[in-house]
Amino acid sequence: MDVKNIILFIVIGAVAGWLAGLILKGGGFGFLGNVIIGIVGAFIGGFVFGLVGIASFGLIGSLITATIGAIILLFIIGLFKKGG
Repeated sequence: MDVKNIILFIVIGAVAGWLAGLILKGGGFGFLGNVIIGIVGAFIGGFVFGLVGIASFGLIGSLITATIGAIILLFIIGLFKKGG
């Protein structure tokens, strides 16, 4: 993985985390938190999409996959926050 791909991965993660926070009206986790939520969300989204046989291609597909995964992650985090 070259520097360009790493930067793109971070940018997609940041945007996905930010979008997920807006969609779920979260309090926000700051830039680094959004990047981490988005990156973990990308893995979750890829896993979920893989289970149902959906493949994402290109920049927009990656962003959608990461955002949906980040939404799932934030939803799960929200369950623990409310329960604890």
